[in-house]
Amino acid sequence: MSMTDPISDMLTRIRNAQMRRRQTVLVPKSKMKARIAAILQEEGYIDGIAEASCENGHPALELTLKYVRNKPVIEEIKRISKPGRRQYVSKTEIPQVYQGLGVAILSTSSGVISSREARKLGVGGELLCTVF
Repeated sequence: MSMTDPISDMLTRIRNAQMRRRQTVLVPKSKMKARIAAILQEEGYIDGIAEASCENGHPALELTLKYVRNKPVIEEIKRISKPGRRQYVSKTEIPQVYQGLGVAILSTSSGVISSREARKLGVGGELLCTVF
């Protein structure tokens, strides 16, 4: 059975693993999910990314989750643009997540980038998710 929203699945796996206080989580690999994971690592929300393979032999990403004083660093991770309702923003409409404490992840013509990078480049795009 095919998955209709793989990015939402990735975010849900991260959210569920943090609720169970897991150190790592396996996510099926794709270029977009690898780039989202790289942004989360650059922004300090996860510790590491490693290549792994699942039992069925398909490639996967192993994300090492980050905790401070036994609390997850990611307090909220939310999917914004969904397959049924896409959300696009211009360069002037890029949201400030929790007054700049969080980060939004956008899919732009320059690739998948963080909201800080999109403001620097002056580009808008599809608002994939927000992280705080």
